[in-house]
Amino acid sequence: MKRGMDDSGRSLRTLRVGEAMRHALADLLARGMVRDPALDGRIVSVSEVRVSPDLRHATAFIMPVGGTAADEGAVLGALNAHSRQIRQALARAVNTRYAAEIQFRVDDSFAEAARIDALLRSPQVRRDLEAPPAASSAASSAEPDAD
Repeated sequence: MKRGMDDSGRSLRTLRVGEAMRHALADLLARGMVRDPALDGRIVSVSEVRVSPDLRHATAFIMPVGGTAADEGAVLGALNAHSRQIRQALARAVNTRYAAEIQFRVDDSFAEAARIDALLRSPQVRRDLEAPPAASSAASSAEPDAD
């Protein structure tokens, strides 16, 4: 692993810039600085901002809190429609050479985690996890010694 890189191969600089953009974006949305009817009265969680190595492109993963799939689409559309305004505000908040083009995507990691949790709690997996390893220990003790 190169110096200045994390386990996924991204540089620490891009991670720092992404985290600074995440904080600035969350603050921007919490203050209601983006005016759109789809965002009025909605709490939007910003889970991650991934920045390209050249810092010119960013993808923000968002999730409307307590919303439905229709809410996700409306919020996503509103944020993408106001991406130019958000880009300008982020450029002022995060001091980089270039103002990154920002795209918004719904963060599906919460749904994926819930799906994996449901799989782990399923009766088939629970049965496999709770079954005693008696068959394997009996087979290993029945082997004759090779003297």
